Amino acid sequence: MSDRNVLPSGQAKIDELEMVGIVKRFPGVLANDDIDFDVRAGEVHALLGENGAGKSTLMKILYGLYQADEGEILVSGERVEITNPTDAIAHGIGMIHQHFMLVETLTVAENVALGLKSTRGLLTDIEHVSERIDELARLYGLFVDPAAYIWQLSVGQQQRVEILKALYRGAALLILDEPTAVLTPQEVDDLFRIMRQMADDGHALIFISHKLHEVIEISQRVTVLRDGRKIGTKPTSETTKSDLGTWMVGREVSFRPIKSESEPGEVRLRLDNVSALSNRETPALKGVSLEVRSGEILGLAGVSGNGQRELAEVITGLCPVTGGSVFLEGEDVTDKSVAERTERMLSYIPEERMRDGMIRNFTVAENLILREHNKAPYARSGFLDLDQIAVHTGDLIQEYNVKTPSQETYVKSLSGGNIQKLVLARELSRQPRVIVAAQPTRGLDIGATEYVHQQLIRQRSSGAATLLISEDLDEILALSDRIAVIYEGEIMGTLDAHDATAEEIGLLMAGVRPDERSEAVG
Repeated sequence: MSDRNVLPSGQAKIDELEMVGIVKRFPGVLANDDIDFDVRAGEVHALLGENGAGKSTLMKILYGLYQADEGEILVSGERVEITNPTDAIAHGIGMIHQHFMLVETLTVAENVALGLKSTRGLLTDIEHVSERIDELARLYGLFVDPAAYIWQLSVGQQQRVEILKALYRGAALLILDEPTAVLTPQEVDDLFRIMRQMADDGHALIFISHKLHEVIEISQRVTVLRDGRKIGTKPTSETTKSDLGTWMVGREVSFRPIKSESEPGEVRLRLDNVSALSNRETPALKGVSLEVRSGEILGLAGVSGNGQRELAEVITGLCPVTGGSVFLEGEDVTDKSVAERTERMLSYIPEERMRDGMIRNFTVAENLILREHNKAPYARSGFLDLDQIAVHTGDLIQEYNVKTPSQETYVKSLSGGNIQKLVLARELSRQPRVIVAAQPTRGLDIGATEYVHQQLIRQRSSGAATLLISEDLDEILALSDRIAVIYEGEIMGTLDAHDATAEEIGLLMAGVRPDERSEAVG
């Protein structure tokens, strides 16, 4: 095989991969409708689409997790059968999943070697694996200690391990599914540097993302899917964020929500030196103090796993504190129940909407009255008033544009975007005085995200005090009046949103305080 057909790491190059006429049907759904897609060696090809557009299905077919009902896959011009991930890997196709497939209690080398044959028979040849990891790390700038345990690594370093796993197995084509979702800005820069180097060396990369500015920055071509069909493919240099948004949704999309100047009032939510444990009984919050005023959105930025979940649950009463106090409108509610806090007009949009926000086997109507099912007008003399519930549900479905076959549809049957709209409808229709919104747009497409943002701004205008917890820095910058940054359970600093920069916030997210930056420069 000639050198031009071999990558620097030794694996065979994929000159071009083509998916031709791909059709995939599920009961009642045409997920992929005659889709053509291709990616070439040396390029990053972005794949865009709303939730349910068919992009994940298409990539799962390419990686062997699904089989197409019609169509074919060609690798360097030859038709191939990919019936499982092992087939995909054998043809040089690797996939970096959004949620990493790593065993935290094993080392980097052990994770890379997991499931592979060893040169030592039943024993794992960790020394050989570590040497190969070091070779790949030097080639692509994926520096990570092979002997480090996964739990010791940052999110960005764990992602490097996933890429190393794919390269170790001979991946010439990499599918990256929402790879920047949990990274700091600095880690995103590192990832893009690695992706560019891989493309320069002859790898083919497929980049799936909801973040249009990242697509513009990193890809050479972009393909957009809508409702299971391919809308088109263009060179990225010939398009704009606005064009892509319109392609995806079918209408113009507002990327930065319009909001009036903040006029904050009294403090409605206050945390005073709060500490709490994680579900592993390790310190999750360490002396957190925060204030949120009426008529403002305080954004809480941070990389996943730095105490955000525990902070939301401490405020809402789902997690006990080990120290400090929580106040709602000046009243100490530290020892109050979830129900008592709800009575004080606290609303909670949880991070895990299906686990904490909805009961999947309840209907739309039943989920919309969960908070007040035992009160008038939904209950009288101990019995549910079904007529009032139907009127209430119908009004909210219309107001929040929820797409559901009926009020009696089970929530588990709805899309993620529509489930999130139901959570918003229930929590915001109560006219809350304090809102805790945790990752309110995670996993949502650009159209649903725009809608959620509009609703939070509407609540701000109505005087609600909102704590917005998000790992999406663009979202934090777009919605917040002030921004607090959390790292390892501590507040690293609070900034005015007008003056904050992505670089400054990113350093705080990585645990670098302003005084430490000055010392480093000096």
